[in-house]
Amino acid sequence: MKLSPLPVMLLSLIPVAHVQGSAKAVLSIKPDTLVFSGEHVTLSCDVQGGAGAQTTYSWYKNNTKLIKIGRDLLITGIGYSDNGSYTCRGNYSELSNAVVVIVSDKPKPTMRVNPQSSVYTGDTVTLSCELQHMTGWEFKWYKNKQYLQHLNTKHESTNILHVTDNNAGETVYECIGNRSNTLARTLYYTEHSDQVRIIFKERPSVLSVSPQNWLTEGDSVTLSCEVTNSSTDWTFSLYTVVPFRDGVTQINNTHNSIMYVELLSDSSRGSGGSYTLSPSALHHTGVYVCRGERGEPVRYTLYSNPQPVWISGESPPVSLIISPSRTQHFTRDSLSLSCEDQSNSTGWTVRRYTDSEGVLDCSQWGSVTGSTCNISFLSTSYTGVYWCESKSGENSNPVNITVHEGEVILESPVHPVTEGHPLTLHCLYRNTNPSNLQVDFYKDGSVVQNQTTGEMIIHKVSKSDEGFYHCKHPERGESPKSRISVRRSGSLSKGETVGVAVGLSLVFLVIVLLILMVLLWYYKINKDAGLNDVMYAEIQLKPMEQEKRTQEKSSACDTVYSELHLSMK
Repeated sequence: MKLSPLPVMLLSLIPVAHVQGSAKAVLSIKPDTLVFSGEHVTLSCDVQGGAGAQTTYSWYKNNTKLIKIGRDLLITGIGYSDNGSYTCRGNYSELSNAVVVIVSDKPKPTMRVNPQSSVYTGDTVTLSCELQHMTGWEFKWYKNKQYLQHLNTKHESTNILHVTDNNAGETVYECIGNRSNTLARTLYYTEHSDQVRIIFKERPSVLSVSPQNWLTEGDSVTLSCEVTNSSTDWTFSLYTVVPFRDGVTQINNTHNSIMYVELLSDSSRGSGGSYTLSPSALHHTGVYVCRGERGEPVRYTLYSNPQPVWISGESPPVSLIISPSRTQHFTRDSLSLSCEDQSNSTGWTVRRYTDSEGVLDCSQWGSVTGSTCNISFLSTSYTGVYWCESKSGENSNPVNITVHEGEVILESPVHPVTEGHPLTLHCLYRNTNPSNLQVDFYKDGSVVQNQTTGEMIIHKVSKSDEGFYHCKHPERGESPKSRISVRRSGSLSKGETVGVAVGLSLVFLVIVLLILMVLLWYYKINKDAGLNDVMYAEIQLKPMEQEKRTQEKSSACDTVYSELHLSMK
C-alpha cells in the first residue's frame, strides 16, 4: 500500500523535531554574577549540540521576552533596574539555564599601613590596597593626588606599595582598583580608597647624664646620646647651648623655643655616642645637646633634649654674690647678682639657664651695671640656674635659684657648706616672719625635723647631709626644694692654697737667716778668744777630711767654708 504524501511529511518532520529539541543553550556572564553599579556586563548564549546553525536567539528577563536577537547581550552602565533572572534560547534549542544578575554598589578598596606607629625619615612603610573576597583586580596608586605612573605598569601592578622618605613632612596616599571587560573593551574602576596620611618625622635623639647633673670638680660624668627605636649605625655630635652670637646654630628645643648651639670640637663621633668628662672642671659647666647622623646622603636626627651639667669647684676664679643671699625668693621681690673675684670684678657676665629659654645673658632678662645684674620684679619665669662666666670660658660655681609664688620659701646657703661647719636653715613667710609657727623640715622627701619654730640647725655638716631640703607649714603650704652641697674639710680654697705656700716660703727664709746668724756669732766668739789659728785649722781640715773620705760634700757647705776661710785670711 502506498502512503499518502501527508503522512510522509509528518514522519519526516518527527525525527527532525526530535533532533532540534535536543540542542542545549548555555548562558554565561562576564565579568561575574555579582556586578557593580556602572559596570559593563556581557551575557553570552551558547547552543551546544543539535543540527544546523543557530541564526537567531531569544532573550528573556524574569520570563519576559526582550527585544534582542543576537548571541550576546551587552548591558552598559548597569543599574539596579537591571537586576533579575536572565535566560536565552536559540531558534533550534531548549531554554537555557537561568543567570541571576545582582547589582551592588561600586566597591571601595581598604588601605592598611604597617607600621602604624611613629614613622621616621629613612624608614620603610608598607601600604596594602585590598578588595576582600574578590579576585581579578589590579590597583593603581596616588601620592598627594598625583598618579604614580612608574608603579602602575602592567607587570608591576600590585596591591602592595613600599614607601620611604628622607624628608620630614606629611604625604597623602590613596589607591583604586580596576578590572577589564574584554568584550566591552573597557576598564571598570572602583571608588578611591580612603586617604592615608603618613607623617614622616625626623628621628629623635635622647641625651642622658650619669651619675647626676650636679657635680663637684674632679668627679667623673658621662653624657650618652641615643637614637630612639633605631639600629646602632649612627655617629653622634655633642653641642653646648650658648647665647646668641654670629656663627652659632639656631635650633628649636623640645619646648618649641629657640636655642643656639655650638659644636664641641672634641666631642665623640663614634657609634657609642658617649662623652666622658674625667675629671670634670669648672669650665665644663653648661648645657649640652646631641644629634645623630648616618647614611649617604646624610640624614640627621632631631637635636636632643638639653641636659645641664653643673659643677661646683673648691676654688672658683670668681664668686656669684646674690642679694638677698638665698636660693629661694618670692615673686614680686627684687634680686641682685654680682660677679666678684679677689683682683678684678670686670669682664664677667651673669648668665642664666631655663628649660624654656636655654642660656641667656643678663642683658636679655635683667639690668646690667658692670658685672652686676639687677632684677626689679621677680616672676616664676626667673627660676633657673645662674652663674658667672668670662669671655675665656671660666666659670663660677652655679647657683639654682627658685622664684616661688606661694607663701613659704626655704632660706639656705647659696654656696656649698664646708664639712664640719654648722648649717642653718630657715622657713620664711611672705609679708611676715613669725617665730612661733610650727613647721616640718624635709630632706629628700623624708621628715628630718618636725614641729620647729621655723629653724633647723645641723651643728657639724658631713657629706651625708647633702641632699634636697624643703620646709612645710600645715596651713601656709610648703617651700620648693633646694639642694645643699657639702665640700670636704680637707679642701683648701684658692686663697688658702696661696697663703700656705707663702707661709712655708717665709718659714724657710727665717730658718736660713737663723743658721747664718748662729755661724757668724760662733765665729765672733772664737775670734775674741784668740783661737783663730786653731779654728782656721779645724775649719780647713774638716772639709779636707770629708772630701778624702766621701768626696760628697754639698755645694752649700762649700760656699760657707769658702766665705769663712777668706774672711779669716
